[in-house]
Amino acid sequence: MDESVRQAIARWPNVPNCYGWLALDRRGQWRLRNEFAQQHGLSGDPIRHETLVAFIERNYLHDDRGAWYFQNGPQRVFVSLAYAPWIVRLHEGNLRTTTQRAFAVQACYADEQGNVVLAGKIEGEDGDSHAALLHDHDLDLFSGACEWHGDACGTELGVFRHDGRDIPIEPIAAGEVPKRFGFVRDPQPPAP
Repeated sequence: MDESVRQAIARWPNVPNCYGWLALDRRGQWRLRNEFAQQHGLSGDPIRHETLVAFIERNYLHDDRGAWYFQNGPQRVFVSLAYAPWIVRLHEGNLRTTTQRAFAVQACYADEQGNVVLAGKIEGEDGDSHAALLHDHDLDLFSGACEWHGDACGTELGVFRHDGRDIPIEPIAAGEVPKRFGFVRDPQPPAP
């Protein structure tokens, strides 16, 4: 977290939280969602200002509920997640988050819609494994690094060969991902 953010929190400790205005899409793009976008279920406008994106990414955290937020000075701006709190890219055999952090994969899953969910450690993040959605532009590269089982109906769909290891690809339901990895896709204010 930026030092200027820490100082703002100390100066103004009771600023209300913000919900619904910031989203992370399935490709790791930050999006600003005005009232119209929120009311109509739209993804919102992409944030393209590089300095603002870097500020959001340096101050991207989660609370005890697993709700991810951007600490904007003294205010928490909770993030609506299109799928997972992290999006990873596969490039030249390396996995990195869209925030340019190294990602060390520990487990691999595929959901009923063909999404690939990776669990692993993220450079600079403490705690257990984090869930990350593989960017859809990298599905061909991923598939080329896999051996798929022809009649997969058990607990393993195939094997992802990465970094000298064979990582089993297990099935997972898309709706199960947040509970399994302890995050909230659409944070809401606590009930009064």
